[in-house]
Formats: sequence, C-alpha cells, structure tokens
Amino acid sequence: MNFVEELRWRGMIHDIMPGTEELLEKEVTKGYIGFDPTADSLHIGHMVQVMLLVHFQRAGHVPIALVGGATGMIGDPSGKSEERNLLDEETLRRNEAGIKKQLSRFLDFSSGIKNQAIMVNNYDWMKDYSFLRFIREIGKHITVNYMMAKDSVKKRLGSDAKEGMSFTEFSYQLVQGTDYLQLYNQLGCRLQMGGSDQWGNIVTGTELIRRKTGGEAYSLTCPLITKSDGSKFGKTESGNVWLDPEKTSPYQFYQFWLNVSDEDAAKYIKIFTLLDRKTIEELTESHNKAPHERILQKRLAEEVTVMVHSREDFNAAVEASQILFGKGTTETLMKMNEQTILSVFEGVPVFDVKREILQNGVSFTDLCAVHTPVFTSKGELRRLAQGGGISINKMKIDDPEMIIGTDSLLNGKYILVQKGKKNYYLLKTV
Repeated sequence: MNFVEELRWRGMIHDIMPGTEELLEKEVTKGYIGFDPTADSLHIGHMVQVMLLVHFQRAGHVPIALVGGATGMIGDPSGKSEERNLLDEETLRRNEAGIKKQLSRFLDFSSGIKNQAIMVNNYDWMKDYSFLRFIREIGKHITVNYMMAKDSVKKRLGSDAKEGMSFTEFSYQLVQGTDYLQLYNQLGCRLQMGGSDQWGNIVTGTELIRRKTGGEAYSLTCPLITKSDGSKFGKTESGNVWLDPEKTSPYQFYQFWLNVSDEDAAKYIKIFTLLDRKTIEELTESHNKAPHERILQKRLAEEVTVMVHSREDFNAAVEASQILFGKGTTETLMKMNEQTILSVFEGVPVFDVKREILQNGVSFTDLCAVHTPVFTSKGELRRLAQGGGISINKMKIDDPEMIIGTDSLLNGKYILVQKGKKNYYLLKTV
C-alpha cells in the first residue's frame, strides 16, 4: 500500500514536505504523532491522527505514538487564543494510561511484527533537561526571528491578542522540536505527522534536526476536520464525543455518526473507516440514488462504532435506537445499562417513585396516576388502556389494575411508561 496515495484519495493530506513520498516508497520508515494528555481519554477530534498512524502501519511503516507528558505541562499555543491550564504529573500519568489503552485498540504494539508500533512519553527525556542545558543544546540553534514568524506565535502577539503569550508557551515549538530530535537520534524516526495547525511546530523539528545533525527529516499534515456548516467537528451540545464509553456511551457515539449530514458522511467515511475505495464509491452511488435511506451514515456509524468499541456495542446501540421508533422490545430494554437508558430517553419526563411502593406491589393505575403524574386522572388512564394506547417497558397494558413490582425495574432502577405513540416517561426509584 502506498501510504501517501492512500491518504490523497481519502482527503487526508494538507501539507507534505518535498521528498517525503520518495522516502516512504524507498524504505520502511518510522513516523510519529504526538498526543497531549490533557484528559484521560481521546475524543473523536483525535481520530484523524489515530487513523494516520493506522494507515502508516498498514503500509508497512513503524508508527510511534508520543504521549506528551512534558509538552502537556506547557500547553500548545497552536489554534489557542488563551493560555492553557497546566497539569500536575499525577494527572498526566493517569491520562497517559487511558490514552495508551485506547490506542492499543487501533495499533499493534505487541504481536512482534516487524513494524510493531512504539509508544513513548516525552516526559521521560525532558524531565532531566536542565534549563541551561536546554538553551545551550537546543535554544542556540533556532533564532527568535524564526520562532516569531510562526502563525501560532503571530496570532497571539498581534494587535487583537487578549493576553499575549507567556515564555512558557513561546518555547513550546522548541520542546516539540526536541522530541523530534530525540526520536531521530534514538529511534531513527524521520517523519512527524499531525494536524495542519501543527505545521509550524513540526517544521521547527525538521529544522532543528538539520541544523544540529545535518540529517534530513520530513513532515506531513492532514486537514483540520470541520462540519459542512463550518462548525467544529466532534463537538455536541453536551461537549466532546469521547472514545471512553464512560464519558460518551456507545449509543451516543453511534448516534453522533448516524446523524451527520450527507455531505459530511461522504467525507467522513473516507477519513474514519478502513473501507477500500471501491466499496466507498459503491456505497456513495447507492446513497445518492436513495438519500432518504441514509446508507452512508449507517455504514459509517457501524464501522466507527465497531472499531472504537465492539460489534456487541454496535448491535446494542442499533437495538436501542429502534426503541424510539416503536421497534424495540422488552428484552432489548432489559439488556440496556443505565447509561444507555438515560441516553436513549434523554429529555423525556422523569418522575421519582419510592422503592418501597414497588417492593410492596402497586397497581399500574395507582403508580401512574397517584404516585406519579404520568396521567392526570385514573379515568384518563383507563380510557387510554381500553384503546391499547399504554405500555410499560414496551409491553401493552390490558389490565390497568395489574400489580407492578420490583421485577419490572430496568437496570434495577427504572420503569418506562409509554402513552400513545410518542410520549415516554421514566419512573425512577429513589
């Protein structure tokens, strides 16, 4: 597989240094991408970088994932308008462990293949650097003029800048350049990749290697992904879409991809899946013939959810999605965990009910018209029940006086009441 050619048709190249493609065609190359451990999970904004490394390994090259334990203590000014909070070492180490676990789902770190992935933490070599040693060995090779010319610096020092830039952030590109120099010297790494906003930092590394060793190093960046409406990719009303199922449930994750626009689906399926060109072209053709069937969105959501979570999580997300469209079953509900229940029924009215009421057994009528305000009166409930318009946990209520107990609880905590076709209510035990 030609790595650069693969990225080109997928729309994943923004800038590439001359000579990069020739190097990759000539020899097995080590290439790295840095991940700042500002949280204990990656989010889908990191997925483009992850996919770069996946394609790199599939093309026979050696991917290096660098966790920025040191650079995470500084804060990258690229694309930022304000100084970032600094993290302590304990937090960084915890975040690093979470990121390692997630990257292992995508990259082969352990099978013993020739191009097995490598993981490093720049804190391991930066922690012993004294300030004097740093400015002697690194600082003297890169001029202030060179550093000031970077867009990430100019934006923060311009007339519109709010607070300017601290020396700490100003030095970030030197620290990142030191990473590249370290990996070049120790591992023979000759390529750094990243988002297009990292171009300036990456090129500083190639320049540092050239000036300090006389060697040649290369760089490649991918575009920053946006939505078709210009808004930021990966953000929802509730915040980032995380890869950690504790932060973003597989159901919510699946729904994010399922609900992208047609234009975005056509772009994202190339970037975020490993489907080949022929398959994607066929899917796109089928989708264009029947856009209402959302063929691209469904396949995109399936591929990414299975890759990030599992086939089982994908199947559960699909089953959960059917519930709101009347196709769900009691069995499906009983299998759902609390996080998924709350995700599926986000926004529906929730009423508290004392657990002892259910422990003693209570009629459905009293549960929904006395102990909770699902129905305004017992008469309303009985009339709707006669017409077959009420269900509990997706089971039709024929007898409104049926006794409800704790055995009806979903996940040991909830009861789902449906009134008519579209009105749902969650009863929550307290």
